[in-house]
Amino acid sequence: MRAVGASNFTVELLERCEAIRHVDSLQPLFSMISRGAAEKLLPWCKNHNTGVICYSPMQSGILTDGFTSERVAKLAPDDWRRRGPAFHEPALSRNLALRDSLRPIAARHSVSVSAIAVAWTLSWPGVSGAIVGARTPAQVDGWIQAATLQLTQEDLAEIAAAIAKTQAGSGLSQPPIAVATRGSAS
Repeated sequence: MRAVGASNFTVELLERCEAIRHVDSLQPLFSMISRGAAEKLLPWCKNHNTGVICYSPMQSGILTDGFTSERVAKLAPDDWRRRGPAFHEPALSRNLALRDSLRPIAARHSVSVSAIAVAWTLSWPGVSGAIVGARTPAQVDGWIQAATLQLTQEDLAEIAAAIAKTQAGSGLSQPPIAVATRGSAS
């Protein structure tokens, strides 16, 4: 059986494709900082039984334990993040404040901030998976627990409050239902 997938499509493009053939999967940017997919794309995918495999759930490193503004200053000249708006002030300080607000939640679950960031994306209805990168085995160890971590309604509310307080990123800040069933496109 063949499947059709798309990356970075709008709802309008998905509708055009769906008129020809079912879109089986979508790969959008989605993280606590880049939340735009939550407003229209995730509901569309859920309603059309289209799997979602989001990318950059740790926002290219910002939502990890070890990321700092000093690290941004030391990025290689050809590192694309030097040009990325999330890595420049005032967004960088807001994004790092959001990351710092995840530390108590991570401590309660005995996991890393990275695992909380990935688990948050997986808690959204319709999200089937997340593409997570690592350059070292230790980085994998940092987020692998996200695959089985179930954030509570209280965790999700605390994250939504942190997003509001820090004003990091844009888009919806909390899944529309309490705690979603993981791994289901429907």
